[in-house]
Amino acid sequence: MLKKLSERLRSVVKKILGSSNIDEKLVEEVVREIQRSLIEADVNVKLVFEISERIKTRALKEKPLPGLTQREHLVKVIYDELVSITGEKPQILLKPCKIMLIGLFGSGKTTTAGKLALWYKKRGLKPALVGCDIHRPAAMDQLEQVAKQVSVPYFVSKELKDACTMAKQGIEKMKKAEVLIFDTAGRDALDEELAEELKKLKEVIKPEEVLLVIPADIGQVAKTQAEEFNRLVGITGVIITKLDGTAKGGGAITACAVSKAQIKFIGFGEKLDAFDVFDPKRFVSRLLGMGDIEALLEKAKEVIPKEKAKTMEEKLLSGKFDLNDFKEQFLSLQKMGPLSSILEAIPGFGLALPKNLDLSKEEKRIKKWCAIIDSMTKEERANPAILNESRIKRITRGSGTTENDVKELLKAYEQAKNVAKMLRGRGMMKFLRKFGLKLKF
Repeated sequence: MLKKLSERLRSVVKKILGSSNIDEKLVEEVVREIQRSLIEADVNVKLVFEISERIKTRALKEKPLPGLTQREHLVKVIYDELVSITGEKPQILLKPCKIMLIGLFGSGKTTTAGKLALWYKKRGLKPALVGCDIHRPAAMDQLEQVAKQVSVPYFVSKELKDACTMAKQGIEKMKKAEVLIFDTAGRDALDEELAEELKKLKEVIKPEEVLLVIPADIGQVAKTQAEEFNRLVGITGVIITKLDGTAKGGGAITACAVSKAQIKFIGFGEKLDAFDVFDPKRFVSRLLGMGDIEALLEKAKEVIPKEKAKTMEEKLLSGKFDLNDFKEQFLSLQKMGPLSSILEAIPGFGLALPKNLDLSKEEKRIKKWCAIIDSMTKEERANPAILNESRIKRITRGSGTTENDVKELLKAYEQAKNVAKMLRGRGMMKFLRKFGLKLKF
């Protein structure tokens, strides 16, 4: 998400961490680059200059906290100030509730309804969807399709022509659901007909949450929409969608934060699991290339059995994992999603990955590496250090690969061991803890 902004900010962090001295000249250069990056991401210019001044003042006048170097202090100042303009960590209801989704045409409400249902389902609650969009011809079909994709119950009716009646019948039919999500019609916040319909729906549904769905590509206009919808029906939070395909995402996020409309979730892709709680600290950490290990561990819990995860974690953190474990990690990674997003979540990898690295063929590569490991003897998998030229040639014949493929695998294995060292409390993990990021294993 926000790829260009992230690339620019990561280059700033690399520049700081690679510098020999933090002086006024370097701070000025860094601030100018941050200004350009944020303005390109459609963040309000006044807000950009305010944050710039705060960064400059704190970097030059504030004493680093105990244990922080001057370089780390500057990165922490940037991190703190970016977090300050992206809002507060939201409170998410994790109990039986009714959620009403509202928003503009084309904001992705119906898909978001499915994503939200899947998110709650993964957390052990029983969600259901109710279609209340009687105006868009394909709305009911789309909601039905989305509900089937995430395997949750739903209620739609093409015969009913009144949104409030739909809501009432949905509540009656979906009594067994713990989280009832209502999809409503999309129109502009200033549309009087929509306003009246939303007010009546809210009275019927009596939702604990009224979430405004806003597409990231509207940028700073998000502020006006959030304020107008809040005036109409009293929103409890915002979901920002389509963060993967626009340069205006920074504008939408900061505009909502400035208007005090709390961002609760973000959608960043077409897939129904491309959805997460918006945590400003984790979001900014990922933007700066410092990873999001919390998100990675949450995703791992969803796809890896608890006992297996515990064993793998112990081996990883002790540094005593072999190629059998490495292969097991590959198979688990495939279940967790694209390799690029996983590597981005590992502390330090976001800064280390080459800018134009193509990870689109990761599945093919992983399949090849698994074949290589399968062609090794038990002794070789347990102790890769014994792999000499003759052993490697034998392995390539057995796996149908090349010597370069085997060496690439071994190099990746060594890199993984180095990451494990960082996870044991040194390097980037220690650096992240100085930022107050609580990383639980």
